[in-house]
Amino acid sequence: MNQPILTGEGLYKLIPQRPPIVMVDTFYEADATSATTGLTILTDNIFCLDGHLQEPGLIEHVAQSAAAFAGYAPYTHGEAPKLGFIGEVKKFKISRLPQVGEELCTTLKVLGEAAGVTLIASETRVGDECVATGQMKIFIKE
Repeated sequence: MNQPILTGEGLYKLIPQRPPIVMVDTFYEADATSATTGLTILTDNIFCLDGHLQEPGLIEHVAQSAAAFAGYAPYTHGEAPKLGFIGEVKKFKISRLPQVGEELCTTLKVLGEAAGVTLIASETRVGDECVATGQMKIFIKE
């Protein structure tokens, strides 16, 4: 993995979320159609139960990864990120719940865009293991 572009509180330049709901701590790379983000799961994560990140936490991580991706282009032009909304989550499959201490690495790919809606595909890995995949429709408020 390349050196990250932004980490920790630097991510606040890309996403509107703030603690305790921040679910992305690393932004690795982006181009016009894809991005890679990360998250180290900590014990105080509000989506953790019994040492595992729960399903809503994985979905929120992907949603915030998409927000960071959408916020990256404005950031490179000195602009604030725009507010986005999840329009639909589909084909989301989780093979296992990640454990506290594990590092998520999520890759997003744009599948299509139309009328202010972006359809993305996501793959979340822990090391070489794929732990979740899915698709999400994101609406960005202009």
